[in-house]
Amino acid sequence: MHRRRLATALAAPALAVVTALGTATAADAAPADKAQVLSSWTQTSASSHQSWNAARANQSAWAAYGFDWSTDYCSSSPDNPFGFPFSTSCARHDFGYRNYKAMGTFSAHKSRIDSAFYEDLKRVCAGYGGATRTACNSTAWTYYQAVRAFG
Repeated sequence: MHRRRLATALAAPALAVVTALGTATAADAAPADKAQVLSSWTQTSASSHQSWNAARANQSAWAAYGFDWSTDYCSSSPDNPFGFPFSTSCARHDFGYRNYKAMGTFSAHKSRIDSAFYEDLKRVCAGYGGATRTACNSTAWTYYQAVRAFG
């Protein structure tokens, strides 16, 4: 009788593990820190942008996370308006939008993603001087207002 109870006690957890593994989805397989990594790559800081850009250059290292790296860059707006290279900023913005939408938490993060976009654009403009910087910042402001309103 003692053996039967022990076998039953051992079989129940094993069955639970098999059941859990059998019903796991791709989302369940993503590392538990996916939301934390996504957050770290969508902040307004230069270091957040640099970390995201390094990961983007080595996407295969992050494959287990199932991130959506696709981009249409600046959508229907020019990627490099007036020669200002905004395409990487637009790609990071797309990354934030697409991945937070996939996680179902987009509305809670949209404002920060848009602010990070604007900070990225301003960092591009910081590389210019005088009237060119002013024109770049004005263009950055226009792009930011567009994503705030229509993004």
